[in-house]
Amino acid sequence: MALTKKSEFIPKWIAWETTQRCNLNCVHCRCSSDDDAPVGAFTTEKGFALMDEIADWVKPVVVLSGGEPLVRDDIFDLARHGTGLGFRMCMATNGVLITDETCAAMKETDIKMVSLSLDGPTAEAHDDFRRVSGSFDGVIRGARLLKENGIPFLINSSFTKRNQRHIADTFRVAKSLGASAWYMFMIVPTGRGEDIMAELIGQPDYDEILEWHYEQEKKEKDILMRPTCAPHYYRLVPQLAKKDGSRFKRRDLTFSTGAGKGCVAGQTICLIDAFGGVHPCSYMESSAGNVFEQPFRKIWEESPLMLAMRDFDAYKGRCGACEFKNVCGGCRARAWSATGDYLEQEPLCDYVPVRVRRQREKEGNPG
Repeated sequence: MALTKKSEFIPKWIAWETTQRCNLNCVHCRCSSDDDAPVGAFTTEKGFALMDEIADWVKPVVVLSGGEPLVRDDIFDLARHGTGLGFRMCMATNGVLITDETCAAMKETDIKMVSLSLDGPTAEAHDDFRRVSGSFDGVIRGARLLKENGIPFLINSSFTKRNQRHIADTFRVAKSLGASAWYMFMIVPTGRGEDIMAELIGQPDYDEILEWHYEQEKKEKDILMRPTCAPHYYRLVPQLAKKDGSRFKRRDLTFSTGAGKGCVAGQTICLIDAFGGVHPCSYMESSAGNVFEQPFRKIWEESPLMLAMRDFDAYKGRCGACEFKNVCGGCRARAWSATGDYLEQEPLCDYVPVRVRRQREKEGNPG
């Protein structure tokens, strides 16, 4: 196994699923959240202990997530504790429960960034995705309250075939609300997402959407943009920039993962779920270990699953042969979802690596 030093892979961004309970019932939810979902195993005291343990080693961005984190009565106690330890505390919410009171608590506990979910430019499109009437009005109201209170926020937008025609308009709404950034999520089918496999965007639409993003990002001055769970965008950008002679270079976000690479699952990011399971990313169902059973650092540094995420030479198929594997890497969670093997090739990338093309030509099969 070709591995680099442990010091080269440090957790810079940790999503913490503080609860699986949620006030919405979204079609694509990775943990199948709803009002009846379990809160999880983290009491306030256990949450403090987890953060204390991590802070003894590293000081990453910690995103209080869910489910819906605002359904926890102690969520700002957790935020305050993390800030006191030197973490850059953020929150991922659907926006519906944001009030002036929660905004005041966010400022008091020094929440650095709030992410909101907006999956369409209208109530019809967004509420269809979120499956709760009024959720669009709620997130728009939440964004405006954050803006009025001077709290930075970004907007995450998830797309399938049912709402892909609204991508450009959704971006324009996010920009008009004053978001610091817009993340375009290409869904990985986990949780309830497995029920909408037929809705997943495939080729050639997938690449056409990424090329639209490239053209938009290239000229955008007011808002940062990033496609998420679309790692081969990191291959497309240098190829498209070379083709059009623009010398375009992407801007990164200071509150991001800090990695100029497509898939960074288990390399600079991870998810800690509501029951203590540590996952390479939010969409990888396989667990590398549990923080209630062993130290987080031991899981991060020694788990076979985490180590596999960092062994780029073990990637299979076209990903393994690809000259862009160190900047793209393919979506490991999507590979797992499609094949049951997280080292397999990215199923939504149709790029044929130079090495594969040459081998085919040598064998008399240039196709």
